[in-house]
Amino acid sequence: MAPPVLSNEEIRRYSRHLIMPEVGMAGQRRLKQGSVLLIGTGGLGSPLALYLAAAGVGHIGLVDFDVVDESNLQRQIVHGTSTVGLAKTESARRRLHDLNPLVEVTTYETPITSANALDLMRPYDIIIDGTDNFPTRYLTNDAAVMLGKPNVYGSIFRFEGQVTVFSPKDGGPCYRCLYPEPPPPGLVPSCAEGGVLGVLPGVIGTLQATEAIKLLTGIGEPLIGRLLLYDALEMRFRELKLRRNVNCPVCGDHPTVTELIDYEQFCGIVPEVQTLSSQYEITPVELAALLETPERPFLLDVRNSYEVEIASIEGTDLLIPVDQLPEQINKLDSSVEIVVYCRSGARSGQAVEMLKAAGFRKVKNLVGGVLRWSDEVDPTMAKY
Repeated sequence: MAPPVLSNEEIRRYSRHLIMPEVGMAGQRRLKQGSVLLIGTGGLGSPLALYLAAAGVGHIGLVDFDVVDESNLQRQIVHGTSTVGLAKTESARRRLHDLNPLVEVTTYETPITSANALDLMRPYDIIIDGTDNFPTRYLTNDAAVMLGKPNVYGSIFRFEGQVTVFSPKDGGPCYRCLYPEPPPPGLVPSCAEGGVLGVLPGVIGTLQATEAIKLLTGIGEPLIGRLLLYDALEMRFRELKLRRNVNCPVCGDHPTVTELIDYEQFCGIVPEVQTLSSQYEITPVELAALLETPERPFLLDVRNSYEVEIASIEGTDLLIPVDQLPEQINKLDSSVEIVVYCRSGARSGQAVEMLKAAGFRKVKNLVGGVLRWSDEVDPTMAKY
């Protein structure tokens, strides 16, 4: 099908593209004809959505099921204070319409799953992975390979990021060629636990947008078979060569994964059920009452030291980061009642299991951590 013609309004808007011979009228018409499905409208999805819309990509699909939170605004620049509490897809749609009303934006306020991934991706030319968890990355990869669509991949953590284009149909590898097996659950902290420099997703997302534009217009050399690594602290880029694994279970010569699977199970993630019995848990309200009695428990904080500067529970007796707990367990007295806490209750839950394995029995996990403490006990405490 011939690329659509550009209106006079579009010619005015995209004039800086049109006067570049590498893009020109032909390239801009391909952008108008093109379509991109963006999975995630968070840190990576924000610059991606903005620059793809500004560039004139004709149809942009947005997949997300989260709502805008104030803590997002440090890096998720497609959203704003006025849209806090709104669905991220709707918040992004409004901003993109204001930026460029000439592009079509379709929103999907739903998690992407094995049941809907192929249907969501099928109408689009390019898939862009702006996700932040391993099950969705593997799902996005496998579905893109099965549909023969390029997957523009990016990931970020703290000060580092990486970008590539997975496209086995063009001779390159897929995500499973690079990472055949997911890491053990909990080994790689999320951005919520480890943090991220606010401008980092801007750099990586913009690089992803660049690759998508190159693929749609057919110009330049895409990052197929190349992994671009970025270190913001050193301000350094490095490049690694990637090859398709002929034995890859998805894109190899004899694939064994020919339909979408349970990716939560594949990544070793169990459903969110109560992992500790109630005798090893305590709520913020219950703890607050105990702290007012002569038999107050021993309070152990297992966060990192820099988190203590943000917020902590008054009367905390000891700080031992959870990864240092095995070496410092001798600092604790197993004969006294110990309440362990962290930001959200996840790390403290791990700490309680460690202590139980070491023979501690009078130990409890503060359910919900300092976040829930702020909600239920001390609303003046900062949340992060």
